[in-house]
Formats: sequence, C-alpha cells, structure tokens
Amino acid sequence: MRALVVYCHPSPESFTAAVRDLVLGRLAAAGAEVRLHDLYAAGFGPVLSAAEWHGYAEVPANRAPVAAAAADLAWCDTLLFVYPTWWYGPPAMLKGWLDRVLLPGVAFLMPDAGHRRIRPGLGNVRRLGVFTTCGAPWWLAWAVGAPGRRMLLRGVGWLCAPRRRTAFVAHYRMDTSTPASRARHLARVGRAVDRLIGPAVRG
Repeated sequence: MRALVVYCHPSPESFTAAVRDLVLGRLAAAGAEVRLHDLYAAGFGPVLSAAEWHGYAEVPANRAPVAAAAADLAWCDTLLFVYPTWWYGPPAMLKGWLDRVLLPGVAFLMPDAGHRRIRPGLGNVRRLGVFTTCGAPWWLAWAVGAPGRRMLLRGVGWLCAPRRRTAFVAHYRMDTSTPASRARHLARVGRAVDRLIGPAVRG
C-alpha cells in the first residue's frame, strides 16, 4: 500500500495534528509506504499564478511547478486528506493545492481527437479518505450542502478508480468540543482508517 497524506493546518498543536498522527500511526501499523505533504510546514504556495493558468492545459509542461506532488499522486494507491473545515470547505491552502496539482495530464485527461469528454486520470487511487473538523453542527453543514465533502469525495473521487473505497469522518461542533468528544472522534478515525486500508481494492 502506498499512501499520500495531504495535511493542512497552520498550528502543530492543533487537534487536527492529533488526527494526522493517528492516521499516520494506523498506516505505519499496516505496513504502508507513506508520503506526507504538510502544506503549511512546507510553505506551499496555494495561488495559481498567471503563468500557470496560461499553461494549464500544456501537458506535460504544466506539471513542472508542482512536479513532486504530481509524481506522488501518480505513485499512491491511497489518498487521504486531513484538515479543518473553514466556512464549510477546506482551507484556502488545501483548495490551492487542488487548483495547482490536480492538473490535466495528472488528475484528468482533456478531450482530444478521440475523446469528446474529460476522463479520469487517477485510476491508481483505490482508497480515498477525508478526516476533518467542523465548527458547525452536522445539520448546518448538510443544510448548506456539505461542500467540502462533495468537493473531495465526489469531485476528486470521480477522478479515482471506479470501485474506490472511501471514508469521511468529521468532528462537528469543534468549537465546543470536550476531551470526551475528541477522544470519541479519534476512535472513529482509527476505525475508519482500519476499514479503509483493509484488504486490497480492485480497480
């Protein structure tokens, strides 16, 4: 198993960091190869520049500014996101990672002479997991359409293997969380990771 973990939080003392550590621990216990992209620690630049925008569809030159991340996407069979939900979706840093890394020729294939439609390009990804926290209650997140969940599990998920295995675990009402609620959430995360990385999934 080859897991790419995309982690996004500015504070190393955050509860999201505890979630990340639990996820990494479960992956290590399962014998997975792991590559961690800690976006804040790496100083990732989330803004798609004018030059990148103009060269967006120029495959394979478009991947040069994010070559390492693009290579890790091609390498992994398990893609996990760990982040806090801000304004119902992922932080700008993580959204910028999606903008800059999930490129034509990397995450999807553009229409061409033989194909009229966009085609998925991440068929190597057979496991997709999202682990987040949210200040809002669950009913409010769902009332506004759960955009973060939709973006990652549906939007990114459509680019992955058709029979991919997925997981989504959120701690709602994070702003009024307690030690007990956080402990319960970590237990849920652990169970979800164990289910997600169980026996191999066929594409």
